[in-house]
Amino acid sequence: MSPHYLTAASPLALSTQGLVTYLQGLFGPLFLGIVGIVALFFLFTREITRFVQFMVLAVAIAVVFYTPSIVQTLATGIANALGVH
Repeated sequence: MSPHYLTAASPLALSTQGLVTYLQGLFGPLFLGIVGIVALFFLFTREITRFVQFMVLAVAIAVVFYTPSIVQTLATGIANALGVH
């Protein structure tokens, strides 16, 4: 087999940055709309405890969604704290 065919068959590196930006732009407003509707429901039904629980969970999900590198940073910090290298 000639070397020309081997170089032509090598895959190119894929960049997912455009996909990440597209998905954040698509799901971001949808996520905020759902959070707003559910939060209003809890406030109107006077379930303050569930409202606070929901908001804490929504903020945690939003942080992971908008800054996915924080998961790697937290995992590295926990591993270092436990002494795992």
